[in-house]
Amino acid sequence: MRHQSTERDPRVRATAAIWGCAIGMFGICIPLTAITNSGVVLPLLVLLGAGGGTAAVWLAPNKRQQAEIHLAQTVKALEERVMNLETIYTSLPEVPKPLSLPRNDG
Repeated sequence: MRHQSTERDPRVRATAAIWGCAIGMFGICIPLTAITNSGVVLPLLVLLGAGGGTAAVWLAPNKRQQAEIHLAQTVKALEERVMNLETIYTSLPEVPKPLSLPRNDG
């Protein structure tokens, strides 16, 4: 099986989107933290949210890979069936062609 390049892997794009938004939220959290005196609660929540989202993206089952495995197994089973049919056909005795009857176009 071939490996997807990192540019085409949707997990990489999703991770980039998650952390891009998280960096934007960190930029908003810094002034809010100073104004509200909430301490590290908001940045910590942003960090936990982005980390949890990233973990969910990377730990989710890859449905495309499972479908490719199933397709490869199906193709292999069909190839085996064709080989079995070829073996059966080549082991059959020669049967003479039946005589064709004259056509009566009348």
